[in-house]
Amino acid sequence: MRILIAEDEVTIARALKVMLEKNKYAVDMVHNGNDALDYIQATSYDALVLDIMMPGKDGIEVLKAARGSGNTTPALFLTAKAEVADRVAGLDAGADDYLPKPFAASEFLARVRALTRRSSAYAPSELSFGNATLDRGQYILRTPSDEVRLNNKEYQLMELFFRHPRQVFSSEHLMEKVWGLDSEADMDVVWTYIGFLRRKLKQIGADIEIRTIRGAGYALEDMRC
Repeated sequence: MRILIAEDEVTIARALKVMLEKNKYAVDMVHNGNDALDYIQATSYDALVLDIMMPGKDGIEVLKAARGSGNTTPALFLTAKAEVADRVAGLDAGADDYLPKPFAASEFLARVRALTRRSSAYAPSELSFGNATLDRGQYILRTPSDEVRLNNKEYQLMELFFRHPRQVFSSEHLMEKVWGLDSEADMDVVWTYIGFLRRKLKQIGADIEIRTIRGAGYALEDMRC
């Protein structure tokens, strides 16, 4: 799942990014409202974490503009402004939740999990296809005979494939969803990680595979079909 953090305090933004990435989320990070709106319009996110007081457009302006264009991505306002009137303004702008600073890391993660459950892309704690199951809580890929733990990028790729079996994804789409718009990684990294996942699927005796669709990309398909 991909999350956008828009927070002008760079130290806080980086801490939140690290926290989310340790929990296997893909994260984009910006530090002003103008960039936040550009990212929202250019990328499909599963949740938005927006500070209210930002340079350029403030968080409320960003969310109003996003909602006005039809964007329904669940959003959390993260801000030092904790007065009732401020909370009402944020919720009226289209926010789904509101967390005043300072806050506990555990509560922030719980709120993000709640947001992603509201997302149209929400998936249950385990995803299955063929004889394989992806445990989204422990980041384990298993079959009846064996299992293997996935690292961060492997998990994000496999989750995308499991959520959309048989759908063809281009290398560009996978790059954007897992590594992000600002990644300095070369496109070959997609092929490399596809190779890692193919070996792990074979290692645990899965009857599914990531097939190359010539000229189009990759798809998770049942080998029995």
